[in-house]
Amino acid sequence: MPAAIMGGTGIYSLSGVEVQAREMANHYGTAQVFIGKGEHEDIVFLTRHGPDHSTPPHKINYRANIQALKDLGVRRIMSTYAVGSITADYPVLDLAVLRDFLDFTHGRAFSFFDDLERAVGHVEMSKPFCPVMSNKLMELASTHNIKCHDGATYVATNGPRFESPAEIRMYQMLGGHVVGMTCCPEVYLAAELGMNFAAVALPINLAAGLEDKITLVADNIVEVRENMTNLMLDVLRHTVDEDCIPPVML
Repeated sequence: MPAAIMGGTGIYSLSGVEVQAREMANHYGTAQVFIGKGEHEDIVFLTRHGPDHSTPPHKINYRANIQALKDLGVRRIMSTYAVGSITADYPVLDLAVLRDFLDFTHGRAFSFFDDLERAVGHVEMSKPFCPVMSNKLMELASTHNIKCHDGATYVATNGPRFESPAEIRMYQMLGGHVVGMTCCPEVYLAAELGMNFAAVALPINLAAGLEDKITLVADNIVEVRENMTNLMLDVLRHTVDEDCIPPVML
């Protein structure tokens, strides 16, 4: 079975991976995916904002994207997110392995179980991010010259605006570590379709209120992102579908 990498801001290709573009139409819309060739034929790549970063976070067709991966037979997804750090425990340009989330998005199509065709379904979210792939991320990070921190809680906001200092203080009090705009509903849409999902976040700025103004880090970002994508490919090579326990529907 193929596995997938979903790229966020700045991740528009996979270094060293030859791909072929393909349009995937389904009940929810159309998604553009890139299917690996040669030794990478078991890899599917999807860049959620589009290859030219033309789709803002609140306009992404999340259901079409996740359904397209399901239709291709994907059972494991590795995802990347460019985020703001809201705690010194997760420094800028260090990776954060996600283990939990807080969802503050609104107005998005957030479930496949919203019509009579699929009836009623409730996905269990005790471990929203696959422990097997997440643990392998931590195990292999140092071999890719990456400093990686475990246990991050992702705060999902709607965007496209950044958060206010008061919102950041609230997220800190609630236990959040990094803040971004796209992890939700991706993580639970994938779970609804029975796919295992793991994710790494790359802090590229400190959140509002932690410095005088938000400054996006540009230096050394290309090397960090290349190392990050190579790490994800390595994780997918060192795990198999059968290693992971599928999400539970109640």
